[in-house]
Amino acid sequence: MPAAPATPPTLTGVGVGPGDPELVTVKAVRVLAAADAILVPDPDTGATEVGRAEQVVLHACPEAAGRIVRVPFSMAQRSGVGTKRRQSWEASAQAALDAYAGAARSVAFATVGDPSVYSTFSYLAAHVRDALPDVVVEVVPGITAMQALAAAGRVPLVEAQELLTLVPVTAGLETLARALELSDTVVAYKGGRHLHEVQRLVRERRPDATAVIGVNVGLAGEQLMPLAELDADRAPYFSTVLVAPTRTATGGRL
Repeated sequence: MPAAPATPPTLTGVGVGPGDPELVTVKAVRVLAAADAILVPDPDTGATEVGRAEQVVLHACPEAAGRIVRVPFSMAQRSGVGTKRRQSWEASAQAALDAYAGAARSVAFATVGDPSVYSTFSYLAAHVRDALPDVVVEVVPGITAMQALAAAGRVPLVEAQELLTLVPVTAGLETLARALELSDTVVAYKGGRHLHEVQRLVRERRPDATAVIGVNVGLAGEQLMPLAELDADRAPYFSTVLVAPTRTATGGRL
């Protein structure tokens, strides 16, 4: 009797949401529980605490603790493909390949937010695919920071015919300025040291907008405030800014 064909290895990007373990989907928990190995980013910040994605995995799926593998994630470079960033991708891909070589058939990569939104998963998957062409790549979507901020601030992202634009501030302040002019709602990620300029742009281009900023949304240290009140010198890199139309009437944007 012929042997059954071997099951191809799978690599799954699993979105674990913005940080609140209760915002992890049922499917994400199922995939994490079944994975032979779970890769989690290990940021090179010098801190010793467990990374956010790993914290969420441990809360949502505590039985996975023994299958977690930390992989390097460089925070030293904000744009471009430099040596440290490329080395992080290669080391992460090698961790997955090592897991397959050790008889793992399913490897998951847990990423904060969604694997399709500014995530390193796409780079990891590309490197693994180059080395292991028969790998099956899958994605489990997760709740994003902008959704969590909109929910926490009770500010709808979009209504009726409104347009929504997501902008990484690292793409340039000119790009953010154009988005503020062309879109009804603008979400800005990765503000970091440019938050002073973000405040100025919003004040100049959208003075009548509802503008809020969220830090650690959904976590114990959550901070949510009007953008104008922010002390920009103290806001971390992963703050999220939401600029939405001020809606004065129910259904007024229809």
